[in-house]
This record gives sequence, C-alpha cells and structure tokens, in this order.
Amino acid sequence: MTSSRFSLSAVSLSLAFAFGGLMHVPAIAAESAPPAAANAKLPAGIQFVRNVEGINEYVLPNGLKVLLVPDASKPSTTVNITYRVGSRYENYGETGMAHLLEHLMFKGSKQHPRLWEEMSQRGVQFNGTTSYDRTNYYETFAAKPETLKWALSMEADRMVNSRISGEDLKTEFSVVRNEMEKNENSSIGMLMQRVTSSAYQWHNYGKDTIGARTDVENVNIPHLQAFWRKYYQPDNATLTVAGAFDANQVLQLVVQYFGKIPRPKRVIEPTYTLDPTQDGERDVTVRRVGESPAVVAMYHTMPAADPDYAATEALALILADSPNGRLYKALVEAKKTVDVFPYAANLDEPGFLLIGANLRSDQDTAEAKKIMVSTIEGFAQQPVTEEELARAKAKLNSDLAQIFNDPEKFAVALSDNIASGDWRLFLLFRDRVNALTVADVQRVATTWLKTSNRTTGSFIPEAKPERVPAPAKVNVTEQIKTFKPGVAIAQAEVFDSSTANIDKRTQIGSLDNGLKYALLPKTTRGNTVVMAMNLYLGDAQSLKDQALNAELAAAMLNRGTEKLSHQAFTEELDKLKAKLQITGGAGNVSVTLETVRDNLPRVLELVHDALRQPAFNETEFTQLVNAQLAQLEESSKDPQALAIDAVRQANNSWPAGDPRRYQSIAEKIAGLKNAKLADVRAFWKDFYGINQANQAQVAVVGEFDANALKGQLASAFGAWKAGHDFQRLNKVYNATQGKDQRIATPDKANAFFFANMSVPTSAQSPDYPALVMANYLLGGNVNSRIFNRIRQKDGISYGGGSSYSAAYLDEVSSFSAYAIYAPQNREKLETGMREEINKAVRDGFTAAELEDGKKSYLQERQLERSQDNLLAQNLASNLFLGLNMQHDTELEKKISALTVSDLKTAMQKYLAYEKMVRVFSGDFK
Repeated sequence: MTSSRFSLSAVSLSLAFAFGGLMHVPAIAAESAPPAAANAKLPAGIQFVRNVEGINEYVLPNGLKVLLVPDASKPSTTVNITYRVGSRYENYGETGMAHLLEHLMFKGSKQHPRLWEEMSQRGVQFNGTTSYDRTNYYETFAAKPETLKWALSMEADRMVNSRISGEDLKTEFSVVRNEMEKNENSSIGMLMQRVTSSAYQWHNYGKDTIGARTDVENVNIPHLQAFWRKYYQPDNATLTVAGAFDANQVLQLVVQYFGKIPRPKRVIEPTYTLDPTQDGERDVTVRRVGESPAVVAMYHTMPAADPDYAATEALALILADSPNGRLYKALVEAKKTVDVFPYAANLDEPGFLLIGANLRSDQDTAEAKKIMVSTIEGFAQQPVTEEELARAKAKLNSDLAQIFNDPEKFAVALSDNIASGDWRLFLLFRDRVNALTVADVQRVATTWLKTSNRTTGSFIPEAKPERVPAPAKVNVTEQIKTFKPGVAIAQAEVFDSSTANIDKRTQIGSLDNGLKYALLPKTTRGNTVVMAMNLYLGDAQSLKDQALNAELAAAMLNRGTEKLSHQAFTEELDKLKAKLQITGGAGNVSVTLETVRDNLPRVLELVHDALRQPAFNETEFTQLVNAQLAQLEESSKDPQALAIDAVRQANNSWPAGDPRRYQSIAEKIAGLKNAKLADVRAFWKDFYGINQANQAQVAVVGEFDANALKGQLASAFGAWKAGHDFQRLNKVYNATQGKDQRIATPDKANAFFFANMSVPTSAQSPDYPALVMANYLLGGNVNSRIFNRIRQKDGISYGGGSSYSAAYLDEVSSFSAYAIYAPQNREKLETGMREEINKAVRDGFTAAELEDGKKSYLQERQLERSQDNLLAQNLASNLFLGLNMQHDTELEKKISALTVSDLKTAMQKYLAYEKMVRVFSGDFK
C-alpha cells in the first residue's frame, strides 16, 4: 500500500504508466460489434455497454462500471477496483484521508475480518495505491474460480462494510506516519514536493498525497467514515477483471455481490477550483542532509484528456530521455549532472511537466539549473525535429505495447485513465501519439514552456510579463467522440502452468560449444516472448582483484556497440518494442529481454552485438562511473543502505581481492574513482565467451519459432570462445558472531533495522523445506508473525519481515530480519523482533498456521510459474543445475508433508535472535 506520489521508482517509470489524450485523429467510427460472449444472455441486473478492441464494458443499475479484459495465455487473474477519489477531493483539514483510507481498507470488513490472512492463504499478490484523482486496490492470483469468487465478494464487502474503526486507526496511524518519514529520507522526492506546492496556489495537486502530518495525526473517525461513505460507493467505482477467467462466471458473481449494493442518494459535486495563470517564475530551495544535489524545473500543462497532452509526453522524452534527450546531452554528457528524468503528469484536471536531475557534490547546481532552463525554454531557437519526434513515438509505443500486452499491468494502468474521465483514453492516447506531427509538438512547447510558467527560480517583477493561457477543464465526452477503436488484440492459448506440462513442452538442447538452451514456445497475448541468459566466467584465481571491472564491464554492454552508439542502440530497441537488460559481477552475467515474435531475430542480433561487439566508449564510461558514484555517495547517508552494508561487512570472511568478498560502500567509491576503461575492456576480452558445458545457458518462453531460434542462437553464440575456463566460485559456511551495532544518520526521519546470520544448509539439505516454511510463517508473507506484530499490532513499521535464501550447490545459506521504523520507536521495534523470533524458535507454530501457510506458499509458487519472465529465469537456472521442473514438484511435496515438529526442530537447530548481527541505523538523537 502506498501513495503513488513522487516515489523515485514512480518517477523513473512515469512515462510507461502515464496515459492521456492528443490531437489530429480521424473522425470516430462506430465501435466494433460485441463478440458472441457479450451478445449472450446476460445475468439479470447488468447491462452491456460496449466492446472496444476485445474489451467488454458493462454497467450495473447502482452505477458500478465493469471492464472485462480476457487473456487465457497466462493462468492468472487480476481484479482491480478503482475509486474516483484521491487527494484532489480533500478539503481543509482532510489532507491524507484518501491515503489513510487505503490503509484502513486492508484492516478487514464484515464478511472478511482477517483480510491479510485470507489473502495470504490464497497466495494472492495484492496492493493499493492512492494518487491525486483516484485510489485503486488490486489482487493477482492463480486463475481459480474459487479464488476469483473470493476476490469479488471481498471487494464488494469492503466497499461498504469495512470497519474503519478507531482501534484500527491507532495502529495504522503510526504505519502511515512511518511511510511519511520514509519518503522524507529522499532528498529528490522532498525537492519535487516543495516545487509542486509552490507551483500551485489553490489547487490540491500542490498538496502531497500522503497528507499533512497534523491532519493525519488529528483525524477523527466520524469525519473519516463520512469521507469513506461518500466516495466508496458503486456509482463512483470501476471494476476491472483481466487475465484468465470465465466471463459468464464473472458477470454472475458481479451481480451477486455488487448488484445488491444500492445506488447512494448523495451527489458528489464536481470540483471547480483551478489555478490562475502563473504570473512569473518561482524558486524553491530545500536544505537537508544529503550527499547529492538535485535541480528541478516544472511547468503547468493541460489535463490528460486534452488533445495536446500526448505532445507533452513526447516533449518529456525529447527533453529528458536517456540517452537521447536534449538535456541528457546538455547535462549528463557534458558532465554537469549524473542523470536527468522527466515526469509528465497524467491527471483529470490541468497538470504539469516536471524535469529533474541529480548531481554529484562537486557539480554546480546553479550552472546545471541554468542549462536546464535554457534548454527547456529553447524550442523557439531550436525547433523540434522529425528525428526527435520519431524517437519519442517509438519509445511511447514500446511502453504502451509492454503494458497493453500484459493484462495484469493493463488492468492496473487503466486506473489513471478511469480517473481522468474514461478508460478508453488509454487507447485514444495511443492513436493520438501516432497522429502527432512536429508542428503539434512545437506549438505545445512554445505555448507552455515559458519563463513565466516555470517553478524553479525567484520571483522577478517585469513591466510586461509574458503569460501563457490559463488551462481549462476538458469535456471528456466530446473528446472521446474523436476516438476510433483499433482491432482487438489476438487472444492466446489457455496455458497449463503445471510442472509436468512445462517439462513436456520445453525443448532442451545444447550447441557444440556447450551453451545449453531451454525453449518453451507458446502463443501469448500480443505475441510476446521473453529470454533469460546466464553466463559464468572464470575461476577464483583468474577473477582475483577483478570484481569492479566485472561489474563495470557488464554495465557497459548496455551502452552501445561497434555498430550503434548508445543513443542509436536504445532507439533500435524502442522501435522493436524490446526491453533489454544486462547485469553482472565477478563470475556471472545475466541477460534478460522481452520483445514480440516478429522482432525476436533482430533483437537477438542486438544482444549478439552488445555481448560480442560492445563499444566501450570513453564518454559513456565516464558517465557510468559518475552515475554510480553519485548513487553510492547518496547511499553513504541512507539508513537502509548503511545497515545492510554494515551487516555484510561483519559477515565478510573472504580475503582482499577474492571475487567473493563483499565490497563496502566506501571500498566501491574508492575503486570507482580509480577505475580505468582499458582494464574494463581487457576484462571483457579475456572472460566473455563459452569454452565448455555449463558456462552459458539460455531459456526462451513465449511466441517464437523454435527451429529458427536454434539456428539464430548457433549463429550468434556457437563459435564464441572465452580466454579463461570456468570453475564455479564455491561458498563456505562461517558461523556468524552475534552483536548489536548502531549507525548515526543525522537528519533522517526514518530508521532501518537489519539483522542476519549464516546457516549451514543448502537447498538440497533435509532441513531446507522446513526452514523455507518456517521463514514464510515467521516473516516471509503479509500474514506472518513479524508483520502482524510490528505493523498490525504495534503499528510501528510500514513494512518488515524476514527472509531465508540458500545456495543449491553449497552448504551455506542466510537468514535475515528487517524493518523500517521511526527512530523513537527503536526499543519497541527491537523488543518485537526479538520476542517474535525467539518465540517461534522456542514454541514453533500451530497446526492451523502451518496448514494456512502451506496453502498460501504453494499457490504463490503456482502463480510464479504463470509469469513468463520468472519461468524463463527458472528454466535457465535449472539448465545450470541439471534440473527440470520436476524438482519444483518434489519440493512442493516435501512442503506439503511438513509437520509443526519439523519446523520447530529445524529452527531450534539453526536460528536464534542472539546469533544474528543486528544493526540499527537512524537519527537516534
């Protein structure tokens, strides 16, 4: 559960999830006729509205809208319900109410009093988010009729029967405040909040979604309940069901559970507050403890339904895409900043375009801001080019395709469009992007990207200020009339994700040089295909003192080839609707990609060029090193990073230079400052390649021609030789010396706890299944003892738990516990963690806990096998270990046979709170 406002991950992915309107679209044609399923006799109490590109829309008499997005290619289902209420609807003294309700809606309802437990028992992946215009709740689960029935009944019940009690508020209040404090630890996040609040004079978009601390601390239950009863009603909600399901069953269940909720008599008045035209530039300075400076520029723009909104999204990429944007070249390549990022807000009412950049401590913020502003406001002197627009369209279309082809992502992504007035805005945005012209984008740039509309600098009086027009609301009904539906996406096969079927369908083989492959062809929605490739390099002796070079070499492979520059390489991937990531370190490299069937051969050529013909450009290397230095320097002040760093140093038993030795933050910083491109290139030349069996594995899942792919793999990698043979870097067990450690992080509102101990077990050990399930019940799921103690009961942490991970080939594993919390709650947090861990070790778990945990854990594993990217990674790993999916079945049988005595015996044999290295980092003054 989270506020979807200005988290760094949300900013970095903003363009992939922000959708709205645009311009110059042909006149709308009649929507496509409904398919046979939609024409079939509907249950009484529901009405068919329309079929658009394979998506069916219905409405109930009480006003609830229903969207069905069928896709049988993955045996999973997503239920997403969107309420048109967010921070924009909060009045004086109510800030944070929408977000607080999002939390309380997980506390239970009349028919589902123990909601977290019920979700965990069914292996459901779930969350909720709150934004300016909407709140949504979603669940993804293995496609089972009984789980679907449960999800729909639960959402209907908590819509009108949630507790929203004072008792629940007492515990959840601290959790929300803990989340607020966590956000305050982000210097760039706080800067963006301050800029936004200064840019808006009256409108609620200027207020942080999580709310004012005083409002959250002083909210009363009657007021909160009144807010809930007003907005959490069927006529203010849209229910989306996506993935594998029986449409008739869904409609019957919707009528059964939601149809009995009466339409409310109250009326939600439309909001009408808008900001006037900004009459001059504004400037904000935030002074906080931190290592990396940042600069931000923000401009008011139009709503998502406006015909010009798509041009704003294109401008965001033209300006700040990496590595192709104007600001990337003017700032990052010029070594003025370490990165640059855009955020085009997809909102129901007039929104904004925000551009930000992070700097290293020795870079000049004033100079960076000056360059940023002059570049953003320089379109009159340097107009938009056809090449820039083509790149932006390719990127936007690639992002849209990635979401539209994944029903889970699509169902959740529709929430913003629903909040902006109509779910079809997603499709209208796609069409408007393709209709964009250079003239459109140039006009939008010169209209809105002006000094008087900017929030970054100080107010400067002018005799004749130049002003932009005041943005107005948009009539969504009129805009949607311009929408012309496209062809419905092709549906895929109903895929059986059982281990037996996966083994049966998977083709296993190898090339002459030892590269092993696992190919699982199947039809998919949108003809998508994913690949996971693992390379193993060198041995302990040859890799000595090479850890940093190995990491940098892998990172450089994403930055251009001998044939294509970094910019051209990323452009080509966008055109091919492909996502490629290459990461690695000492001893191993991981390659993951996602694309569509027809583009797979060309994408494999790009992977070949990246691995075998990388550019190793000096400028790109300098940018990479600076970016990593900035990140590490910021981590040196972060409580979470420092706690984890301290624990890993304490458990570090390998000598200096050994590739298995953990490098501390300080050591990595020192190493990066002395890193040389020639050494990195030499590492790549010596180590990358395939000399023997088990040195490389590749797994491909999805829509592809298996015979053709075998030839493409042989062509790309069949003759590839490495300069060093491979010998696996074994790991050994060393007993952890338990101790407490405190780390001071001044001016950080949030603290972090991290504890860890080594355990002498492998994934083949007899005790492994018992330890897996013991960890799952103790802190490995949202119904675990640790989570229930520190969040549900004590209300002192937004999140925490435990983890257990074991190597397959070495008798060494790791058990950890962790949590975020307010520094003043350190003693209470420590008490809770110690008591819950030691109680579990001493007394074990109940039979009921174990049975519920087994059911939940096994359903989660089934769900993971339905995700093509996770399945590909699993198949690649199995190739290295010499396993097949039957190994999963055998483990699950052992899990199913576990007794409470098995868990208690294993925990008492290995685990104890006092044996762990326990680090508390924060501002404890």
